[in-house]
Amino acid sequence: MLAQLLPANLFAAFLIFARIGSAMMLLPGFGEFYVLQRVRLLLALLVSLLLIPVLAPILPPLPESVTGLLRSVGVEAMIGIFLGTVARILLSGLDTAGSIVSYQLGLSQAQIFNPSLQTQGTLTGSFYSVLGVLLIFLTDLHHLLLRALVDSYGVFAPTVVPQLGDLSESITRSVAGAFEIALELAAPFVVLGVVFSVGIGLLGRLVPQLQILFVTQPLQIIGGLLALGLALSAGMHWFLATFAERFAALTGT
Repeated sequence: MLAQLLPANLFAAFLIFARIGSAMMLLPGFGEFYVLQRVRLLLALLVSLLLIPVLAPILPPLPESVTGLLRSVGVEAMIGIFLGTVARILLSGLDTAGSIVSYQLGLSQAQIFNPSLQTQGTLTGSFYSVLGVLLIFLTDLHHLLLRALVDSYGVFAPTVVPQLGDLSESITRSVAGAFEIALELAAPFVVLGVVFSVGIGLLGRLVPQLQILFVTQPLQIIGGLLALGLALSAGMHWFLATFAERFAALTGT
């Protein structure tokens, strides 16, 4: 009965769209809130249709019942959400790094809307997040993200429920990786902040009459911005390489 109502090609397209579309709703760049939902939906549908000839041979046959169909679509959507969430977690390391840098620059009180997280964030955190998404597309790293979604069918078999323990472990590793990215990106500024604080402390002891607050804050901001300009290129290059490596390893790309 279900086979008469739902042709095999339409079932394959629907199954592929469940995973690809769910992932693209969360992937960096594709899943940003300022991208119109209609555009995201159309893009996910187009990619799914293009992948039918490639993925149709490895897809399971059409289930005999509506319950089996809903289960298959639900499993594929869960896998897609998992892949998109991992990519989004890794990208959030930029916001954490920016928050640390902002504190070291003395700009932690400067708040601005972060479009990647859809919430208020520090100035440098928002800058890092937006720059990271921009560089992903400028360096064609989004091609790797799309290829990883296709390669995920070799890691997560279609309609087969993955081990929840493995998914939880992958999420945990992704969170740890995001913090590692944040700490390594912000490491130069942490070292600079410690040296600056020690120097200011010694200066305050040697010259008690000096108004430390009025002298140090402009120096901290100016010196921090200069350091940001010097370290930004190398830091973002390292982030792109690390992001690509960690996400590709998850899907075996």
